[in-house]
Amino acid sequence: MDLSTGINPHSYPLFELPATALSRLPEAAQLRELAEIAATAYGAPSASHVAAAPGTQILLPRVASLLRPGKALVLGPTYAEHARAAAIAGHAVAEVSDFNALADADLAVLVNPNNPDGQVIEKPRLLELAALLRAKGGLLVVDEAFMDVGPIEQSLAGDVGAGGIVVLRSFGKFFGLAGVRLGFALADQLTAERLDAQLGPWAVAGPALEYGIRALLDAGWQATMRQRLAEEAMRLDLLLGRFDVPVAGGTSLFRYLSFAEAPSLFSVLGEQGVLVRHFAERPGVLRVGLPGSEPEWQRLESALAAWAARRKDVPKEIGQ
Repeated sequence: MDLSTGINPHSYPLFELPATALSRLPEAAQLRELAEIAATAYGAPSASHVAAAPGTQILLPRVASLLRPGKALVLGPTYAEHARAAAIAGHAVAEVSDFNALADADLAVLVNPNNPDGQVIEKPRLLELAALLRAKGGLLVVDEAFMDVGPIEQSLAGDVGAGGIVVLRSFGKFFGLAGVRLGFALADQLTAERLDAQLGPWAVAGPALEYGIRALLDAGWQATMRQRLAEEAMRLDLLLGRFDVPVAGGTSLFRYLSFAEAPSLFSVLGEQGVLVRHFAERPGVLRVGLPGSEPEWQRLESALAAWAARRKDVPKEIGQ
């Protein structure tokens, strides 16, 4: 059972695709329709501020290449691909733990809410940073992959028109359709045009266009799903708490654990066939996704019980 991702286990309902989604090249008019719908769904100023791509992963080095090679700072610890993409683009890359340090960058990158701890940087601080970077020709990249389940009032999607800001939005995580490969860069019009030109024609596949248009228009499903995920995240907190596993943060798509016994928990869960995300450079940290069904909830509970039993059997050191 794979609980290592932050992907919604309750995917948007599958539907029968029109044959043309597979038999014809994607239509330019349909791509424009998707951009218009995405602009509305995410709060961008207009469709001309949206560049659609086959997943945000392919956008990362292209966004980093919007600037000449310089100093790239990534607020971490976070998703490792941002640093790798900046290095591919020729930047000298470093990870910093202090938000204020990002002001020294040419290219500043952060994830909001952050992966894996769910930390949120408030919008006024982001706009102040963006203004500082813009004044010296720099760029702020904010990856809002989990903003669908985050505090939407902190999103910078509506502020990209001023320039110097690129917001990345991921489709597959919230809609549980990671295999569709669809993502968006929200930026000022010239930057969006540059990214579109780099991606070239037919970048977004026909099936992704179909699913993107229908799912992003379905506000009712989105609202219901946000409520469901919030309730299930609370359920996961309660389940972990029963076995004295502290929850240190996260979003309603994943929970963040940071405690001394994390390595043993990871090991025992793995023995029980339950995979959670561990971080080799931070052994005391785990990320746990949501089970997708009642049998999966029961399986996780059994695995946690096995870990709790193992803990009781471990002799305590003298003096403890």
